[in-house]
Amino acid sequence: MTPSPRISKVGLDRREVIGCFLALTSLPTLAQNNKSIGKIIVPFAPGGARELPARAMYQEMARELGENWIIESHQGAGGAIGTSLVANSAPDGKTLLMAASSHFVTSALGAKPFYDPIKDFAPVANIGLQSYVLLSNTQTPFTNVAELIQFAKKHPGELNYGSAGIGSSTHLAMAYFCKTAGIDITHVPYKGTQEATNDVLAARAQAVIVPTAGVGVYISDPRIRALAITAKKRSTLRPQIPTFHESGLKDFYFESWFGLLASASTPKPILERLNVAINKVISSEPAKSRLMTQGIEPANMSLEEFNQLFLADKELMTRMVKLVGLTRD
Repeated sequence: MTPSPRISKVGLDRREVIGCFLALTSLPTLAQNNKSIGKIIVPFAPGGARELPARAMYQEMARELGENWIIESHQGAGGAIGTSLVANSAPDGKTLLMAASSHFVTSALGAKPFYDPIKDFAPVANIGLQSYVLLSNTQTPFTNVAELIQFAKKHPGELNYGSAGIGSSTHLAMAYFCKTAGIDITHVPYKGTQEATNDVLAARAQAVIVPTAGVGVYISDPRIRALAITAKKRSTLRPQIPTFHESGLKDFYFESWFGLLASASTPKPILERLNVAINKVISSEPAKSRLMTQGIEPANMSLEEFNQLFLADKELMTRMVKLVGLTRD
């Protein structure tokens, strides 16, 4: 018997009601599987010194915040491309910049980037401090800093050194060394520290200063010689590497901070939530051990403390750039 239109209509409405009920009861599960995604932007090439501290902590950070976090590398223009992405991002705390002291160098060089290093950013959390290691190819005729200085003075302009780009911390550290030692070594900028170091491995460049965060992959390579570390004292992880001070360049040291920045208009409650979570992560295992292994001394700072360091470092980097006479080519 063919059902009447009225009976068919009633049956359809019941199925719709049941479907709506099931959809509503599944919403909590869908919400749990659809967590918001945060991004840590690394403004240099993958595998470099900026990416390592991000990878050391982002998974624990995600668990602490109950959110999904990923790392994205946006290299180019000495870090300006990736940095500008964060400057122009939504102020929701979901896009963070893995920054370092070189964050201020572009503006100190008199360039006009697409962002203001102070006004367009809000400090979130300091990850830690690190120093740098001067590496040379073993085919070079010098085996320590004193011999390098002596050779460079006899052969001005004949040696090349690589860096992660004009205005990067690896550029500034090496230029500061050359200025202090009174030597002339030609600067060859690359897109990242790894590319610069690869050319030292291949003997196409003779020297490079790399952050201690990235030196571990090169320190045992027979083509590389570690000449000195820019810290005030020898590293507990690399005690075999002398300081520049011990190598004859008195009172020479160079250190940098790593930290996370958000876009400037990010509300303070969001910044505080991120700060508390990140400080908890870097103070506990296993993130702390990974940072220490990379040569980064974790630094637990409040928003106010990191902001003070942030502003003070702006003045320091400006003076440093003027001292070494760096200009944007």
